[in-house]
Amino acid sequence: MSATGLDLDRMLDIAWVRAQFPSLATEVDGQTAVFLDGPAGAQTPAQVVAAIQNYLLHSNANTHGAFLTSQRSDEMIAHTRAAMADFFHCDSSEVVFGPNMTTLTFAVSRAIGRELGPGDEILLTILDHDANFSPWKALEEKGVVIQVADIHEEDCTLDLEDLKGKLSCRTKLVALGYASNAVGTINPVREIARLAHAAGAMAFIDAVHYAPHGLTDVQELDCDFLICSAYKFFGPHMGVLYGRREHLERLRPYKVRPSADQIPDRWETGTQAHELIAGIGAAVEYIAEVGRHSDPAAHTRREALAAAYGATVAYERRLIARLIEGLQTIPSVRIYGITDPKRFEERCSTLSLRIGDHSPKTIAQFLARRGIFTWDGNYYALNLTERLQVEQKGGMLRIGLVHYNTLEEVDRLLGALRAFASQ
Repeated sequence: MSATGLDLDRMLDIAWVRAQFPSLATEVDGQTAVFLDGPAGAQTPAQVVAAIQNYLLHSNANTHGAFLTSQRSDEMIAHTRAAMADFFHCDSSEVVFGPNMTTLTFAVSRAIGRELGPGDEILLTILDHDANFSPWKALEEKGVVIQVADIHEEDCTLDLEDLKGKLSCRTKLVALGYASNAVGTINPVREIARLAHAAGAMAFIDAVHYAPHGLTDVQELDCDFLICSAYKFFGPHMGVLYGRREHLERLRPYKVRPSADQIPDRWETGTQAHELIAGIGAAVEYIAEVGRHSDPAAHTRREALAAAYGATVAYERRLIARLIEGLQTIPSVRIYGITDPKRFEERCSTLSLRIGDHSPKTIAQFLARRGIFTWDGNYYALNLTERLQVEQKGGMLRIGLVHYNTLEEVDRLLGALRAFASQ
């Protein structure tokens, strides 16, 4: 489905969006900063900051107490769990909070590892962030065999035939990313979950990078686990896990003896960062509010979330199209990932590049002096940078566009990159 620029402007009120983010007023040497570092953590709207502050001022207590502030904490956690249930499209008992995605993934991998032994297999991919690779590879110490699906180097997409060839009756779990945090590729996760289940395996999906860029629906995906990081979808630094009820109840997590044995509490080791959970709830509400601005007919929170992503996906696709078109006019730029506009449904608005033999660090420093914030290196997608043979060359320069960015910012970036390339 296509939309004109005017239609997109009506769908997404970019002036309203940017007004929600105080940090976007940051200046560097008199220039307004351009935040293109979203893949490492998006900026935070004011209502998230307010929710964290409000919790600390008025509800700061541990849970399950007989007194007011403890009861407020219980109510807030229940509210946020319900918000994340709408975000995932699941039951609130299937939502687990944790310190971050990596810690939660290690917790799940340890619990699943209790049931695995020599000869059992786990299938991973070259395209993944290492937080969805190393926790599973660590199970080699139990004799588990790790298989790794390759990519098509020309467009940095997953080699689905290679993945199918490595699935077998010995495969117990397939772990893969919904979208690449390095090159923006969106994987066919629904199809891969179906293939995993047909082989008798579970599907664990890392949606950390996808969550800011598309609507998540665990019912449609029919996955067993899905995980994301709140700070990627405009919230605080904390992880959130969806786990299918039957697995959360059957698997045995490592936990202390006095902690509750019902789900999801049995998976939430130790005292949680309650103020950050309050911020997660506010982040979901922010996205829903984007949806209500875009479609006043959206009544439920889930409908509002769907409306929000309907607007932001179309808008971000316009941004990435402008960026790729401009980059292709700069000599010696190599773009990693999908560049064909007809295939933009297979990618999100994250892109990595190199300019000749220049160090990505040098380019990032050049841009930073001009108030343009980008990342360089491997962004923990170590297998991918090694596979592309750029790890020893400083990795790549990553540009991460989200819905608070503008076409003017894209043009400003392109102008700076042209200046760098012409030195």
